[in-house]
Amino acid sequence: MDAAKVSENIWDVWHRNDSLLQPLWDHLRLHHCDTLRSPLFPIVMTVSSYFLLCLPYLLCDLMGNRWPLVQRFKIQPGRSPTRAMILHCLGVTLYNHLLLVLPAAVAQWVWRPPVPLPERAPALLELMCGVTGNLLLFDFQYFIWHLLHHRIRWLYVTFHAIHHDYVAPFALATQCLGGWELVTVGFWTTLNPVLLRCHVLTTWAFMVVHVYVSVEDHCGYDFPWSTSRLVPFGLYGGPSKHDVHHQKPNTNFAPHFAHWDKLFGTYAEYSFSKGHLGPVKKDSCHDDKDDSMEASQKDNTRSTTGTHLKDD
Repeated sequence: MDAAKVSENIWDVWHRNDSLLQPLWDHLRLHHCDTLRSPLFPIVMTVSSYFLLCLPYLLCDLMGNRWPLVQRFKIQPGRSPTRAMILHCLGVTLYNHLLLVLPAAVAQWVWRPPVPLPERAPALLELMCGVTGNLLLFDFQYFIWHLLHHRIRWLYVTFHAIHHDYVAPFALATQCLGGWELVTVGFWTTLNPVLLRCHVLTTWAFMVVHVYVSVEDHCGYDFPWSTSRLVPFGLYGGPSKHDVHHQKPNTNFAPHFAHWDKLFGTYAEYSFSKGHLGPVKKDSCHDDKDDSMEASQKDNTRSTTGTHLKDD
């Protein structure tokens, strides 16, 4: 399809008051219907998006000081993931997806049979509002879930501690999660568009955007084009705020936006002038870990590995 044909289709759509997404949706619906209705499609889409979005940040980490212009935006200079750390996160991610996410997707196909794809595409504004609404709903759900797992020691040690193996997060650490946590995140990501009665194209757009902002939150870099710099008034957290959470686990529980942490008094800003934060604040889940944490940080300064929080 050449540029003239595309322009003609957009012009026709404009005059019919149809969605600008209608030509794209018609092409997908008419030529890839079986693929789009497959129970594996959302998994393939999100997993492939995840690894593709991780690659640029991983390349920045591997190049290190050979790319000084990039390293100037690194939140924790001098802390880069080692090969062992990368392989560990990759192994955990693949294990969880093969043994948990894939069976869950197939099971979902049983209790929720496929429905015909709608003929009409969502309006562009409808898609954007739907993606934003899903992000806001997920942000609230995960804030409560995340807060509870840091306040209740058993939940933290059993399910969430693996995600805090690294004080300096990096892109592939995004989905280095306990199985229970990943299944819960996947459940909300799947359920929320249903609750908000979103068009299936809006659902897929939300899934990809959610993967992107999650990877960005853990990437370890605060570039000028980071979402937190594009969204005004400090409404969005972004990578620097989530980096603070990995250094001070009692702060910044919301995954994306900043309003819940500000309302509950758990918000913490990052001081770029200092280049680092103070020691981890103590709470019921971390108080008996601080001594070993500080020792581990000292031992791992040269190898740039993260702090490992383990049960006694």
